[in-house]
Amino acid sequence: LSPGAKMGCFTFIKVMMILFNLAIFLSGGTLLGVGIWVKVDGESFLKIFGALSSSVLQVVNVSYLLIVIGAILLVIGFLGCYGAQKESKCLLMMFFSVVLIIFIAEVVAAVVALVFTGLAETLLAGLVTPLLKEKYGVDDTFTHIWNVTMTEVHCCGLNNYTDFNNSKFYETHGSFPRQCFGVSPPLAHPHLRGCLLQGCFKQILEEIKTNAGVAGGVAAGIAALEIAAMAVSMYLYCRLDEK
Repeated sequence: LSPGAKMGCFTFIKVMMILFNLAIFLSGGTLLGVGIWVKVDGESFLKIFGALSSSVLQVVNVSYLLIVIGAILLVIGFLGCYGAQKESKCLLMMFFSVVLIIFIAEVVAAVVALVFTGLAETLLAGLVTPLLKEKYGVDDTFTHIWNVTMTEVHCCGLNNYTDFNNSKFYETHGSFPRQCFGVSPPLAHPHLRGCLLQGCFKQILEEIKTNAGVAGGVAAGIAALEIAAMAVSMYLYCRLDEK
């Protein structure tokens, strides 16, 4: 290619890099804002987006998840957009490094999810079960999220009803949550008559497996975008030496 064509190609890729990362930056800011909103006024958020309450994300703290994802997207968007606009090799390398770290983390998480599902369940139980014992029946937003989840998914607790043993809710009411009782045959324990024995984790895992094709397609698309972003940032980084 002639020098003019090379410069035109460089300018085009630079502009696309700026626009792409500007979109990421704005998306990150939106998610961060929504996460803060959920944290500050979770009840209003749930009233507006009640239909989403049965999603997989209800087993974790949605506000913190949105804040973390939003903050990461803000950093990535800023590094990519400002680095390309200022033609800063330092910022472009930082952008490449951050995206590479995220890409590696996603690959590792995917391998762990596929190979060590039992381990993932153990780790999740270690995080969520203590929250159920401490916050269910005490924190209104947390309780509402879990009530809707257990009702929609037809489950009880993360692993099963024993997640509520020795919990603040059980100590106060002397029974398991109303959402845990279905139409199954009566059991020996008076508090377990008709109790749904399956936990939400296994039910959600089955739903994920059912929609594995869609999830895999989305994951592949995200991975392709990340690889493209790294390739473009490295192209700009290398071309700056030639200018």
